[in-house]
Amino acid sequence: MRHFLRASVVAIAMATASTLTLSAAYAADITGAGSTFVYPILAKWADAYKKETGTGLNYQSIGSGGGIKQIKAKTVTFGATDAPLSGEDLEATGLVQFPVVMGGIVPVVNIEGVEPGSLVLDGATLADIFLGKITNWNDEAIAKLNPDAKLPDLAIAVVHRSDGSGTTFNFANYLAATNGEWKDKVGVATALEWPVGIGAKGNEGVANNVAQTQGSIGYVEYAYAKQNKLIFTDMINRDGKKVDPTLASFSAAASNADWNSVPGYGVILGNQPGADSWPITASTWVVLYKTPDDAATTGEALKFFDWAYNKGGEMASGLDYVAIPDGVVNSIEDTWAKNIVGADGKPLFAATN
Repeated sequence: MRHFLRASVVAIAMATASTLTLSAAYAADITGAGSTFVYPILAKWADAYKKETGTGLNYQSIGSGGGIKQIKAKTVTFGATDAPLSGEDLEATGLVQFPVVMGGIVPVVNIEGVEPGSLVLDGATLADIFLGKITNWNDEAIAKLNPDAKLPDLAIAVVHRSDGSGTTFNFANYLAATNGEWKDKVGVATALEWPVGIGAKGNEGVANNVAQTQGSIGYVEYAYAKQNKLIFTDMINRDGKKVDPTLASFSAAASNADWNSVPGYGVILGNQPGADSWPITASTWVVLYKTPDDAATTGEALKFFDWAYNKGGEMASGLDYVAIPDGVVNSIEDTWAKNIVGADGKPLFAATN
């Protein structure tokens, strides 16, 4: 029986380079590309898996849009995206999609004297900042949410993603759910026409830009905020409660997910109800072919993700990711056994549940 342990924070060895390479390019090694959101835990899993099995992973942390392009071009074993493909797209392209982990997206700021969690924002105010309507940190809207804070007379420097990004998709989805002007004028997509700000590539790029720019605000996956010692804000959630970004608040939001209600398990976790729910929670999905050209390597990828589901839960929680529930894992692995086959029609993975 699968059992994911909840653990204290595990140290993360996360390179700043955009590519994770944990082995030489042997035939059995796995290649992947896409989501920067999932990179910290993929790095942790891949290192442990390489030591245990000898099979390596070469993963390019290039953004969800790039990952989808590469899997559709058949240049990698799998793509990873934080913006799920639709059932129609999956059907048309012969792809299978499944979630591998969940986590939180956090606003991060660089304001002298401000400590992590000492500022709070809500969705409407956050959207107005990224719309360029709120341009200074002592604006009345921010002051109203933070009556005891000493807000500086300092211009806000917005930092956003420049690449096709599932993190952007989930962030924009939340802003659209809480601010009608954002929904009408900007909308929700992996790549946006940003009203203001400077662009940076990947969660890594946004984290680095915020760290170097006084008065800045950006958005990153929580592990990047921790790794780079960035100042995150708390948030007011859908139930009107102030919450901070923690494994518990990400788990509270994820607990509402009905994974089987959408084709390809494509459930969006943002703005979920619940007093303890973090409002910008997201998932990463892996995408690969039902009948891949390289059946052997796809089979190795399925073994890797089966191992991650079974043995990677403690590592995931140590980086404040939320593991996929056992019942959903059973459903996913049944999907693999029924739908992912070699040229001979034989399944590449045998479900054991």
